[in-house]
Amino acid sequence: MKMKFLKPLVVVAMAAAFWACSDDSSSSAKQELVVSSDAWHLVEDGNDYIIYPGTNVVTDASGNVIGTFASVDGTTGAIINADGSVLVATVDLSTLEIVHPNGLVPEDQIVVNAPAWHIIDGENDYIIYPEGYIVTDAYGKVIGTFVPVEGTTSGSIVDSEGKTLVETTDLAAATILEPKPIAPESSSSVDNPIPQQSSSSDNPQEKPSSSSVRSSSSVVRSSSSSVIKSSSSSQTPTSTTIEYIAGGKSGSGWATRYWDCCKPHCAWPDKGGLKAHACDAQGNRINDDGATSMCDGGNSGTCRNQIPIVVNDTLAYAFAAVPGSAGGECGKCFDLQFTGKGKYSTDNHTKLKGKHLIVIASNIGYDVEQGQFDVMIPGGGYGIFDGCSSKMGWGPQGERYGGLLSQCENESGYKAGTYKSCLTNKCNSSFSSDPIAKEGCLFLANWMNAAGNPLHNFKEVKCPQALLDKF
Repeated sequence: MKMKFLKPLVVVAMAAAFWACSDDSSSSAKQELVVSSDAWHLVEDGNDYIIYPGTNVVTDASGNVIGTFASVDGTTGAIINADGSVLVATVDLSTLEIVHPNGLVPEDQIVVNAPAWHIIDGENDYIIYPEGYIVTDAYGKVIGTFVPVEGTTSGSIVDSEGKTLVETTDLAAATILEPKPIAPESSSSVDNPIPQQSSSSDNPQEKPSSSSVRSSSSVVRSSSSSVIKSSSSSQTPTSTTIEYIAGGKSGSGWATRYWDCCKPHCAWPDKGGLKAHACDAQGNRINDDGATSMCDGGNSGTCRNQIPIVVNDTLAYAFAAVPGSAGGECGKCFDLQFTGKGKYSTDNHTKLKGKHLIVIASNIGYDVEQGQFDVMIPGGGYGIFDGCSSKMGWGPQGERYGGLLSQCENESGYKAGTYKSCLTNKCNSSFSSDPIAKEGCLFLANWMNAAGNPLHNFKEVKCPQALLDKF
């Protein structure tokens, strides 16, 4: 592919416009931060604070340890010095951006939004766009421009202040990357969409969601994306049309995960909307509306066949919990279209971009926030209630908040490239005696690419028959 070079004056003008539109006005400064793995970046009173997930260690811009993050609820807290003094009194992690370490990113995970050249210099990736010769890092952040030598394919890469990042490079020797196709928007329906934690219960003691207690499922990068296929022909619907409801509820948010085996909210009488089924530990439906939940010592719980359903590589169905304040939503469905980013960081999330997950509301959680959908995935974490351990005969379920994936994150030291294989092994082991639950667990490893807390845009849709049949 040939790409036309632009005159230097045009390059400068377009670069200035690009930076003006960028939401990362200080990107060149961020490149100077010493970061060993993905972490939150806070600037307070002119000082940089790098906060690492899992360990809560806090370093300065040079990588020197200066304190720890003392969490109040998993998201907010304070930065404390070694002597106990407070460095920053109030920190909200949900408002901070993620900074990434230098280092090469697998080519299939590099973020590009148009055909671009890929240059590798030392341990850094540079993505050069022909339109204005804008240069980004592997995550799509603008870091500079390419300045060509007139009449040649060679040139240098400089940052916004004119500092040279790469002294000499030749575009003729670069690899050309193409963006992944993104699903088209539609006001009424989408046919054959193309790509791009918390637990809830009706128990009066509402439990925290697997993302309100910030599970580790959110910081780092990488993995492949084979897709799990259903072991049952009844699992695979024939229709791939998404029918949006005019005037229906819509917005943006993120997806968490859980599976606690409790009797879902919508299986109790008079909860508004459609009434859901409950099942015993063997998967048999229970017709007694008043039967006691497994989480309270009874035998009425979540139906095992309510695991996610894979339609194709870019469309899947699932059951989910919605905010407790959203009364009467039992049986309503929502299309979650993933943005390719994560709530706390973006790593394995890039391969989710443009994928559609249609969920049906079967449960609630008063800790589930607006825009949040808590997807039912075996091995996704119990939350505060556990109806599974004494009834289901499954193996270890990982972290109480975040489940097996969070355990993989912690065990690997947040190396995202290991998440998928680790989670696959844990799913196969923990659910070795239950092929249905194992299939549901592997959905997170395969179709969702072992990505925790992905961001999405959602719209209310007509419920697919495959979900209604299992509701």
